[in-house]
Amino acid sequence: MEEAPRAPGSPVRGRDRSLGAEPPCYAALDLGTNNCRLLIAAPAPAGGFRVLEAYSRIVRLGEGLTQSGRLSEEAMDRALAALKVSGEKVRRRRVAKFRAIATQACRIAENGQAFVNRVAHETGVKLQIISPQEEARLSVTGCLNLLDDRHEAALVVDVGGGSTELSWVDLKAPLQAGTPPVRAWLSVPIGVVTLAERFPEGDVATEAWFREMVDHVKAQIAAFRRADPMKPIFQADRAHLVGTSGAITSLAGMHLRLPRYDRNRVDGIWMTRSDCEAAAGGLLALNASERAAQPCIGPDRADLVLAGAAILQAVQEEWPCSRVRVADRGLREGILLSLMAERGQRRRRRRRRGRGGTKVAA
Repeated sequence: MEEAPRAPGSPVRGRDRSLGAEPPCYAALDLGTNNCRLLIAAPAPAGGFRVLEAYSRIVRLGEGLTQSGRLSEEAMDRALAALKVSGEKVRRRRVAKFRAIATQACRIAENGQAFVNRVAHETGVKLQIISPQEEARLSVTGCLNLLDDRHEAALVVDVGGGSTELSWVDLKAPLQAGTPPVRAWLSVPIGVVTLAERFPEGDVATEAWFREMVDHVKAQIAAFRRADPMKPIFQADRAHLVGTSGAITSLAGMHLRLPRYDRNRVDGIWMTRSDCEAAAGGLLALNASERAAQPCIGPDRADLVLAGAAILQAVQEEWPCSRVRVADRGLREGILLSLMAERGQRRRRRRRRGRGGTKVAA
């Protein structure tokens, strides 16, 4: 993998902040079709990392993209405002490494690369448009701690605004670079924003309308055959799902009846398939304003959460599992863990060269 871009305003190359009193910190930014999310963290002594700062804004970058093929001026302005805030936070923290990625909206928009260039010019944030395959890999990396090896396999489902990534993970095979191997992966060009735009809700959310969404997504997943060798494991209920998205965490919050969203209560919980269907059914019984009033949904997600529930149900029907583990984590965490692992590998290589008598640059 290429070395991640330096953070805007970060220390000069060659200075090792780990030699100081404080450990180095890292930053990861995920600009998706619906959200702009930033996470700044430092490595934890026992492994993993300690979050120093988090920032998230719903920007709806992909609004109207499926109809026009382009990012609109209004959407780009919303995203730029969030990226400027993110850039300032990164500069203030003086992080050792910063990686910022853009996903489906920028991948498919005619003006996606032009927008990325504008972001670099106006904010100093250098976005990288990543492939669906790398997006799936990072999602799996970010959710590693939630994979339960008492099962034989897991299906990690990352529901975004413009696409959904599915990764079939073999939990019984030997680890590869510290992670279980991904046997197959699929990127479906359907997310909560694109699905909601394709199937407008109307005045009342009906079961027939919801079923249309489920069947549309299910047909896309069913056409993918490379994961078929793992089907018997799922049919025998020896696998589990990991669901990562704002829509899925909102369903979990509804299931727990939380008075306000609490990541510590949601991240890592298990829900049965019937729990998920009951939560979706409860949402269907509400109108848009009632959904917006729910503390774990709010007005920004009220028109998208049922699309997310439909995507999850489509996956559960096509790849049956009795349980799904809810992940309030994903791409950003995957980026951070990758950056920290790369730095650790470089430091080990430098130590080996040093022991061999090779001069090591300061």
